[in-house]
Amino acid sequence: MKKNIAAFAPYLIALGIDFYLLPLLAKDTGSAMLLMLCVMPLIALATGVLYAARRGFGLLPSLAALILFVPTIFMFYNSSAWVYSVAYAVLVLAGTGIGTIFYHKR
Repeated sequence: MKKNIAAFAPYLIALGIDFYLLPLLAKDTGSAMLLMLCVMPLIALATGVLYAARRGFGLLPSLAALILFVPTIFMFYNSSAWVYSVAYAVLVLAGTGIGTIFYHKR
């Protein structure tokens, strides 16, 4: 069990940086929208791809993305950002689907 948690830690850290540190870089509304609509989704997608390429398909990264994003709604955004938690979870799920292709080629 500890081995599985340790193997999943880099992906949790990547999602944590994506959701908790990147919003701190937003200086105005334009940069915040660029981060939320371009940069953060790409990192979430890449995290899913990398996870699945190394470990195979799994729902755990999507669930982690959903759970990790929810507190940021109260920290950085307003209640209208709920939809992003689902969107990021779906992006990570899509990334794990894409990464599964690379996993089978190993």
